[in-house]
Amino acid sequence: MHLNIAATKTNLLKVKKSLALTREGHELLDEKRKILITELNALVNVTDKLEKDVGLKLREAYEVADKTLITMGRRNALALGLSTDIKSDISITQRRVMGVDVPAITLTMVDNPPYQSPHDVNFYADETRLKFKEVLKLLAELAEKKIALLRIAEEAFKTIRKVNALEKIYIPDYEDTFKYISERLDEGDRESFSMLKMIKSRLRG
Repeated sequence: MHLNIAATKTNLLKVKKSLALTREGHELLDEKRKILITELNALVNVTDKLEKDVGLKLREAYEVADKTLITMGRRNALALGLSTDIKSDISITQRRVMGVDVPAITLTMVDNPPYQSPHDVNFYADETRLKFKEVLKLLAELAEKKIALLRIAEEAFKTIRKVNALEKIYIPDYEDTFKYISERLDEGDRESFSMLKMIKSRLRG
């Protein structure tokens, strides 16, 4: 299907230029698509591993927490939890990956011990605190990767649609139009040449 424009040399040059620009744009978008898909695959692998790590660390943390409750008693464990002074802060910055804003999340935790006299606290209480701190750090990293995954996936789908549109619609249309105009101009040249020969022949006769 060619574009509906007049078969002139000026339009032929315009279509040729548009075709060249469209092909160049297609190459750039196709390269972007490949990079985004590579980044996407890497993020999927990292996210999958982080989800498994979070699940494992959560199970470990709750197992130790159960031991804390058993050895200290619910009331003492609750009192210890209320006396625990841990300050946490989350900072979020942005970086760009192929035009996509991707977050970089940093979780900072600062302990202010002691929380209770040493003889009131057993090993499991300290271990519980450490385990849940590990979980929180992993959750912050997982949140960063999941947000990046969603944003890059969205951009990848948009880029794929654009690449497909160029491949299946715009480039074929420009190619057909270029061929159509070229053939019409060639046909016109042949007709003009035949007419010129006919006129010369009659003039000679």
